Amino acid sequence: MTKYSHKIKNMKRKSLLTLLILFLISGFAMAQTYSIVIKGGHVIDPKNSIDGIMDIAIDNNGKIAKVEKSIDAKEGKTVLNAKGMYVTPGIIDMHVHVFYGTKMDRSLANGPSSVLPDAFSFRAGVTTVVDAGSSGWRSFPEFKKQTIDASQTRVLAFLNIAAEGMRGGPHEQNLKDMNAIKTAEVAKAYPNEIVGIKLAHYNGHEWEPTDSAARAGVLADIPVMVDFGGSNPPLSIEELFMKHLRPGDIFTHCYAYFPDSREAPVDANGKVKPFIFEAQKRGIKFDIGHGGGSFRWSVAIPSIQQGFLPDAISSDLHTGSMNGGMKDMANLMSRFLLTGMSVQDVILRSTWMPAKIIKRPDLGNLSVGSEADVAIFSIAKGKFGFTDISGVKMTGTQKLVAELTLRAGKIVWDLNGMAAPEYKK
Repeated sequence: MTKYSHKIKNMKRKSLLTLLILFLISGFAMAQTYSIVIKGGHVIDPKNSIDGIMDIAIDNNGKIAKVEKSIDAKEGKTVLNAKGMYVTPGIIDMHVHVFYGTKMDRSLANGPSSVLPDAFSFRAGVTTVVDAGSSGWRSFPEFKKQTIDASQTRVLAFLNIAAEGMRGGPHEQNLKDMNAIKTAEVAKAYPNEIVGIKLAHYNGHEWEPTDSAARAGVLADIPVMVDFGGSNPPLSIEELFMKHLRPGDIFTHCYAYFPDSREAPVDANGKVKPFIFEAQKRGIKFDIGHGGGSFRWSVAIPSIQQGFLPDAISSDLHTGSMNGGMKDMANLMSRFLLTGMSVQDVILRSTWMPAKIIKRPDLGNLSVGSEADVAIFSIAKGKFGFTDISGVKMTGTQKLVAELTLRAGKIVWDLNGMAAPEYKK
């Protein structure tokens, strides 16, 4: 046999070996049906009435493929052990300010008081944020290009009735710049991003700003969120709820207390005013919007004890709130466990209820076929202090910790390397 024959034989052997390896690899890959399998977590999915130990499979397109009692771990390319943890839909923070920019005189509207969404969302289990009026019809296209299109976090928006958005000072007080028709036109031009209209920070006794925002909401068929800026004496929130807002519209900063400028939902004795419950029956929605100045234990505790619960738990994230009592959504959600609300209640008001309020039923759930926005939380045990905007503290013994966050099936936050292989020397 010539040396050439040996070479040909060796080449054939190598080819067969290569084919065998490729066959084995392809067979193994075929067995791994799913991109990620989450095993053994306590799944809370309010939309689908799921509340128990379940497994979740996520397909290669970043969609929820299965939510079942048991899914074979061998079917997942990545397997996440969530035993002893809560697995929830990605959190929706329905009130943030993320129109970050470098124009120093523009506050929350392309200025330094807003924050970058990706820097604060995933680490708290948040996958969707809704900017609450930082931009108006005049500035929204820039906000979309600069922030919405450039973020991994899903960024939606309430469009401010003030054309410049939350630019501060006279820009938010200019009645001539509050155009319901132009606001509605821009909202209808961006239906995938704009989910509501916002009125904020107006200081005066006129109802015209409220009515302009309400008219824009009617024209665009989207809800209106109202943040009463303040007036002395305060405008009547009963009149706001019963005469100016529609069912489905939103009152934010619902547990705030500004005695000289904004009416509180409780009286001097901490009793919830009867018209609050009538407003809830009418369909008015109540949003936390904690922020740097809009949450007090002295309002929240008696309200919740008497049955006045929020429809949406939200942070009002900006540079003036992130280093105060609010901190982030995980911390904010944790404080409501102190009020007697269950984990299930808190998750409901941080996922499915906000999704319904903004008319986005595709979000805030783990339905098969939906985009795999998922949060995994552990519960830390210990002694934790939760302060309100005045510095008053309540102490709790448990705290939600965002261990891992998935956005559209991709791991975007992994606190303790849950998805990482162990290092081997």
